[in-house]
Amino acid sequence: MEASKKFLNEEKIRELSAIQEPGKERIKDILQKADELKGLSLSESAELLAIKDSDCLQDLLKTASYVKKEIYGQRMVLFAPLYTGNHCNNNCLYCGFRRTNTTLKRVSLTMNEIKRETESLLKEGHKRLLLLSGESGHYPLKYTMDAIEAIYSVEKNGASIRRVNVEIAPMEVEEFRELKGAKIGTYTCFQETYDPVLYKKYHTSGPKANFEYRLNVMHRAMEGGIDDVGVGILFGLGDYHYELLSLMSHAADLEEKFGCGPHTVSVPRLEPAPGAPIANNVPFPVSDRDFKKIVAVIRVSMPYTGIILSTREKTELRNEVFKYGVSQVSAGSRTNPGGYSGGGENIQFSLGDHRSLEEVIGGLIDDGYIPSFCTGCYRKGRVGNDFMDLAKPGLIKQFCMPNGLVSFAEYLNDYASEETGNRGFSLIHSITDSEPSDKLRKIINTSVEKINQGQRDIYI
Repeated sequence: MEASKKFLNEEKIRELSAIQEPGKERIKDILQKADELKGLSLSESAELLAIKDSDCLQDLLKTASYVKKEIYGQRMVLFAPLYTGNHCNNNCLYCGFRRTNTTLKRVSLTMNEIKRETESLLKEGHKRLLLLSGESGHYPLKYTMDAIEAIYSVEKNGASIRRVNVEIAPMEVEEFRELKGAKIGTYTCFQETYDPVLYKKYHTSGPKANFEYRLNVMHRAMEGGIDDVGVGILFGLGDYHYELLSLMSHAADLEEKFGCGPHTVSVPRLEPAPGAPIANNVPFPVSDRDFKKIVAVIRVSMPYTGIILSTREKTELRNEVFKYGVSQVSAGSRTNPGGYSGGGENIQFSLGDHRSLEEVIGGLIDDGYIPSFCTGCYRKGRVGNDFMDLAKPGLIKQFCMPNGLVSFAEYLNDYASEETGNRGFSLIHSITDSEPSDKLRKIINTSVEKINQGQRDIYI
């Protein structure tokens, strides 16, 4: 594949990665541009990544908070990962699922076991799942398609999963065309590191060792008709300046070629994992301070892209970086196949936030966020370019806010404790009452009342 040679200009990115911190006036100028919600150039993003001054960093974080509120409002989308198996042909030195980890018990869930996992997640109140597996012949495309069908088939007390996003190994264009027919939401695949030298060092064998093939997977996915794709870096494997600027170059190339960049960017940091040599000795550690800066720079540079934060991070840090750009968050996660219905300890990596879904929701209520289970955009066709056409002028929150509130009201009725329910409805009423549009306020009140009377799955 030749696409990577066009968008991954390694020499230019390394040059930008090494720039020195600009002066305060220059940073002020860049942040004023970010306030216009048009995004930033690669060189401007590089300058923000070079920030060391504490006052300048606070200005960046403040700008990122403003940009997030302008684009997405107060809503925070919730989801859970569902691992279907840990067989893997790759030998990635940072992953507990790697092929040469002989301490790991290998598991591949049957369709009935996947249904049981889905039932367990439905009991908690989840409506959105991310389907994952190792890269192995145990999980051909047909297995994934059958798993998606199995998930959608489960109904528990009238509830069902409404959207399955997928994180599986790279495929060919024709396979992506087939996957599109399974009614997936976003296709996600992490590059892990954009540094070709480090990539080769960390991926010693297996299909994933092919840097170019993985790098070009999103081009193949979008050529195959996948509307929304999600990219990501495993921070800690390489210098974060280089990694993030490479990801932004990747996103810009997708935008140029397909008219739409990535729907989401994930920002995991390398965490300890059993049987993974470098997971307990991170090669390029990213401090909490720099992690906040990373999230903020993504938000101001790529204002319309969703930022996903996993339960790798500890509760306190998660709560803080929600403010700086995160728009989707996992909750009550398990990283081992069968973990929701009583599976073993065969984890891919360690978690920092062990709270249940309801506990995470309680924290969001405290901070004034709308815990959202909405899947309206997928189901109304507001995906790909259509989604971006609404996000870029700041119109998407007119859908996100009411749909988030109504889906939250459904959760509160069906799953929450009395205390969480009281606090949650108080938040719903407060946000609704402060909505300046009479029309939108009426839609919310009418929809929430219908939910309270027993109707479900209402969205606009």
